Amino acid sequence: MASKTININLKIWRQKNANAKGSMETYKLDNVSTDSSFLEMLDQLNEQLVNERKEPIAFDHDCREGICGMCSLYINGEAHGPDRAVTTCQLHMRKFKDGETIYIEPWRAKAFPVIKDLVVDRSAFDRIQQAGGFVSVNTSGRTMDANAIPIAKVDADKAFEAATCIGCGACVATCKNSSAMLFVSAKVSQLALLPQGKVEATQRVLNMVKQMDEEGFGNCTNTGACEVECPKEISLENIARMNREYLKASLKS
Repeated sequence: MASKTININLKIWRQKNANAKGSMETYKLDNVSTDSSFLEMLDQLNEQLVNERKEPIAFDHDCREGICGMCSLYINGEAHGPDRAVTTCQLHMRKFKDGETIYIEPWRAKAFPVIKDLVVDRSAFDRIQQAGGFVSVNTSGRTMDANAIPIAKVDADKAFEAATCIGCGACVATCKNSSAMLFVSAKVSQLALLPQGKVEATQRVLNMVKQMDEEGFGNCTNTGACEVECPKEISLENIARMNREYLKASLKS
């Protein structure tokens, strides 16, 4: 079946750097294939701007297959756009109508300052991960068998589900408080559920929550918007688990 083409209007946030004042700029783009992805549409727009001797729009992207978390765009008031359980790069133009006006913005959060246009600095997540999102292992040149430690399947499955978090920041962008609790709880849970992570569990949760607060993220008020918009459908159960881990760790320390 031949692909359909649509003509769209785009209102895109343009900002030179974190200190500059930004504004919404309007662009018209014709003959957009409904089979193209959202990022391919932006590529088409940038090609048009380059041909017009105008500065192209800066936007983050890498894998373009939903696993790296780079393509973080706020589209029509929703993180990653109108579809569910997909990242921006997996969103296709068939979700939009001919003649529609599409609003595209960067993540809005104090902890995610704008670098340029639609690109934000998400290194706050890296620093939270560095604070405790790991296990210390002395391999001594010997490799352990993957099945050397028996783990209950229900725990392994829950740990795996938490580990699917790609750190895109949609939870922060969606939350009215700009809370990073869903991200941090996923990173805490994936290790707290496994025996390898229990040794450093106390310091891990204390250090990661402390770093999260220092980065300027807000508090969680159980609105649940983060779970709805998360492209990997990370569950709110992880936040409850992290709160339990934090309470236990606070009593021990």
